[in-house]
Amino acid sequence: VQLQASGGGLVQAGDSLRLSCAASERTSRYVMGWFRQAPGNEREFVAAIKWGGDRIYYGNSVKGRFTMSRDNAKNTVYLQMNSLKPEDTAVYYCAADVPPYRGSSHTEYDYWGQGTLVTVSS
Repeated sequence: VQLQASGGGLVQAGDSLRLSCAASERTSRYVMGWFRQAPGNEREFVAAIKWGGDRIYYGNSVKGRFTMSRDNAKNTVYLQMNSLKPEDTAVYYCAADVPPYRGSSHTEYDYWGQGTLVTVSS
């Protein structure tokens, strides 16, 4: 599966942004995840949705602010990011893995998009 992330940009603290990840195949076949990586940091888990869509997982640093969703008809997953903070600045990647959901480690995911940069100014 090929993944194309988009929607990044420069925003101010407190603003909202929505990222999209378009897949070349039905996203309902995969566990879909969002990760981010800031300069000098390891890749961090942001969110994941199980292939059946019945459960969504979030990283502790984004719980209550970010919402992941999927539109199976469009083969697209989204990451709605609210109340953005400067520490959310990173390159955001979408990823896919064959079921079942194996946890939040980026090493579990086999397919990756190219990343989209989110910069949050204070």
